[in-house]
Amino acid sequence: MKFFKLLSVTLFLCGFLVQTVSAQADRWQQKVEYTMNVDFDVKSHQFKGQQTITYHNNSPEVLDRVFYHLYFNAFQPGSMMDVRSRNMPDPDPRVGSRISKLKNNQIGYHQVSSLKQDGKPVEFEMAGTILEVQLAEPIQPNSSTVLEMTFQSQVPVQIRRSGRNNAEGISYSMAQWYPKLCEYDYQGWHANPYIGREFHGVWGDFDVTINIDRDYLVAATGYLQNPEEIGYGFEAEGTKVKRKGKKLSWHFVAPNVHDFLWAADPDYTHDKLVRKDGTVLHFFYQKNDNTEENWANLPKVMDRAFDYINEHFGQYPYKQYSFIQGGDGGMEYPMATLITGERSFPSLVGVSIHELMHSWYQMILGTNESLYAWMDEGFTSYASAEITNFLREEGMLRGRVSENPHAGSTRNFANFAKSGIEEPLSTHSDHYMTNSAYGTGAYTKGRLFLSQLGYIIGEKALAKTLLDYFETWKFKHPNDNDFVRIAEKASGLELDWYREYMVNTTHVVDYGVKSVEEMGGQTRVSLEKIGYMPMPLDVVISYKDGTKELYNIPLRIMRGNKPQEDSAIEQKVIEDWPWTHPEYSFNLPVAQDKIEKIEIDPSIRMIDVNRENNIYPQK
Repeated sequence: MKFFKLLSVTLFLCGFLVQTVSAQADRWQQKVEYTMNVDFDVKSHQFKGQQTITYHNNSPEVLDRVFYHLYFNAFQPGSMMDVRSRNMPDPDPRVGSRISKLKNNQIGYHQVSSLKQDGKPVEFEMAGTILEVQLAEPIQPNSSTVLEMTFQSQVPVQIRRSGRNNAEGISYSMAQWYPKLCEYDYQGWHANPYIGREFHGVWGDFDVTINIDRDYLVAATGYLQNPEEIGYGFEAEGTKVKRKGKKLSWHFVAPNVHDFLWAADPDYTHDKLVRKDGTVLHFFYQKNDNTEENWANLPKVMDRAFDYINEHFGQYPYKQYSFIQGGDGGMEYPMATLITGERSFPSLVGVSIHELMHSWYQMILGTNESLYAWMDEGFTSYASAEITNFLREEGMLRGRVSENPHAGSTRNFANFAKSGIEEPLSTHSDHYMTNSAYGTGAYTKGRLFLSQLGYIIGEKALAKTLLDYFETWKFKHPNDNDFVRIAEKASGLELDWYREYMVNTTHVVDYGVKSVEEMGGQTRVSLEKIGYMPMPLDVVISYKDGTKELYNIPLRIMRGNKPQEDSAIEQKVIEDWPWTHPEYSFNLPVAQDKIEKIEIDPSIRMIDVNRENNIYPQK
């Protein structure tokens, strides 16, 4: 009897372990299929919509509720976005107190008229920007259901990302414009109220028809299905366009995306460039003295940028991408971006590159931005700096080419880290206490997470990491540990310590040259660890005869060291440094008077908060 009990327990545990390992190896994710048809009234700035969603529950759990985002409801006095903005010490100046002053005909809203599940009416409740739905029938694991909704909406005055009549005169910037199903993943539902920060979405296929006055040109996510009816440069060469009635129906299909954007304006100019690989780049802008020359020069630069991006960050998987004038600055969406267009040429290129790179670090590698904003904004910022540096090398963009295009950000963040207002990267995007802490963390520290990782594992291993990360996790929802595991495999080093310090703490890096002493014809170099965060060190010795040596000191916790990076300077790997030890010493086989300079990390890739003590002799 005991044998059978033991056997049963053993089989249960084995089954549990197999299921657990399987879940880790192939993390499930939900899927949606949207069909939407909207009828737009440009006089009232309102539209009526019909939406059908086929929702595939690929989770192992039964779902008795679903949630929708109702983003337009944020643009009402007293909304969470409004109150949050008015109570922050450093609010976004684009928002400020503007929402609180909106009149009824200026606010945004979504009003759900009806909602059915598989033909049966369901109960629902609206709470600000979230719609909670009690399902008529729970959705079983590995099954699907059909949700049918009718709704009506009003487009708010342009304040943040979405809206009408932006500062440059674009009529409609239609981002976050429809009731959008919230994501449910291995961490549960993500029904976060919208306060103007980040996103998380379900991948799926969109079929969207937009009925709007014929005077308007529409730019959107997805592929236009009826160009012969629309015209405006979309039609095939030689096609005769037939436009009938007061409105046109723009029909778009977008496969495997987690959002859908569109914009409309009667004065858009539409240019396009077909790349050698067949990808079509679209450009939509109002042609005037502030835009004509710069937007005309933008396509060739972005074409070259695509070459570099595909090689270094992974092949773009869609057939087109659109750069659309609109919005309130720059904001990324699948297959398209909204950017303000009346800029200098370097600024126009810069914002275009940054928003384009979000197609990799959000639209394809779809991390939960709310939890891991730095994996989106930071990685995008890192890539943008690399691409900009490349374009300068190519002579396509003015500016100084740099051996380390992240050095300035490294210095700036080191100063910010001493300010006392930094918060850990593990902070949920909505819950940062200041915009400064959020922005500097997500954009700058996230960018330096990669550049400093290159210092730890070597630039070749970092390059391999980025490509392997893309190929392994595209169209999934990777988290920070998933990325670090890719880096560990690419480098052969243990890196969990790096993620834990960089993401979960605000501990700083500070190493210094404590003393240099001659001892019997040799030189004894003593280093000190002042900051709490440990790091491996590159210590470069410059001799008076003009030669140099690099002494690499790994951390014991890394279980290895990076390979030599620069063939022009000899690298010597010496004994590793236990992170618990505040001091470390090593000998140079030369007299002290032969030494010109000793410097910790002259490449400026390590985020050292005090570089004055990195050099001997100190100036």
